[in-house]
Amino acid sequence: MSQNKDIIILGIESSCDDTSAAVIKNGKIRSNVVTSQLIHEQYGGVVPELASRAHQQNIIPVVHSALQDAQIRPEELTAIGFTRGPGLLGSLLVGVSFAKGLAMSLDIPLVEVNHMIAHVLAHFIERPGEQKKSPKFPFICLTVSGGHTQLVLVRDHLDMEVIGETIDDAAGEAFDKSAKVLGLPYPGGPMIDKYAKTGDPDRFEFSHPSVQGYNYSFSGLKTQFLYFIQKETSKDPEFVSKNLPDICASWQNHIIKVLLSKLKKAVKDYKINQVAIAGGVSANSGLRHALHQMSEEKGWSVFIPDFEYCTDNAAMISMAAHYKFLANEFASIDCVPRARMPI
Repeated sequence: MSQNKDIIILGIESSCDDTSAAVIKNGKIRSNVVTSQLIHEQYGGVVPELASRAHQQNIIPVVHSALQDAQIRPEELTAIGFTRGPGLLGSLLVGVSFAKGLAMSLDIPLVEVNHMIAHVLAHFIERPGEQKKSPKFPFICLTVSGGHTQLVLVRDHLDMEVIGETIDDAAGEAFDKSAKVLGLPYPGGPMIDKYAKTGDPDRFEFSHPSVQGYNYSFSGLKTQFLYFIQKETSKDPEFVSKNLPDICASWQNHIIKVLLSKLKKAVKDYKINQVAIAGGVSANSGLRHALHQMSEEKGWSVFIPDFEYCTDNAAMISMAAHYKFLANEFASIDCVPRARMPI
C-alpha cells in the first residue's frame, strides 16, 4: 500500500444487543450507525438467543447505512474491523462471520478488536475538521458497563493494563438489577439516573464493600439493596412509590462513591492526573458530575466521551481497528469469537 493512500476502515460491533457499523477514514469518523433491539424490554434483560437473531436481521441494513452515510463504496474499503470479544457468543458470531465474508469478497484484511480496549479508545474519536482534546499518555480510565468494571492504566493506544476490576458483578448490573427491584423498566440504569435528578442523595445510607487493592465488588451491594427495599416495604407497602427519587439518588450516589474511591486511590498511587471514563455507565449524569467535581477539587484533567460513544457503538471499534491497522496487527480468517477476552 502506498504511503499516500487513504486508510478507510469499516467497523462492526455486535457484542450484546446493539448492532452497529461505522466508517473511519484516515483516523476521522465518517459515519456511526447503531440499531438497538427493543425486544428485550419485555423480558427485563437481554435474551442471548433473541439478540443473535436480531443481529442477523439488522447487520446488512446497518452496514449499508454506514457506508451510505460515509459516502464510501465497499470496494474503497482498506480493511474491516470487528469486535471479537468479550460479549455474548451468539451475538459476536454474527458480526465476526459477516466481517469475514465481506473481507474475503473484497480481498482486504481483517482487524480483530477487543471491545473493552475500544471503549477506552472512544476518547480519540474525531469527526472531519475536528480537533478534540484527548487524554495524554499515561492516563487512568475507569471503564464501567453492564458487564465490566475496570480500572485501566493506559500507556499508549495499544498498551493497556488492567490494574483493578470487579471480582463479581459489574456496576452497570448493580444499577439494572436494583431498578428491577424497584419495578422500573429495562434498561434500568438510565431510569435510576432520571429519578435521581430530583432526589436527595443523602437520604438513605448503604455500607461500602471491603475489597483489597483497586478491585471492586457489587454482588453484596445488590443483596444489600434488595434487603433494604424488602425491609422498608414490609413496614410500608407504598415505600418505593413515596420515596422513589430519594431511593434512586441515594443508591446512585453510593455506587458512584464506591467507583470513585478506588479511582482516587489509583490516581494517587500512580501519580497520574489524567483521568478518563468509558463504557455505558459513563453516560450516567451523576458520575459525570462527580468527576467534574473531582477535577476541580483534585486538579485532575478529566475526559468524558460524548454520549453516543459511551454505549456500545462501532465508531470505537473502527478507532481501535485504525490503530491496529497502523501497527500491522491483522486477524486470521479462521479466528473465532471469544465470550471472555482480557485486555
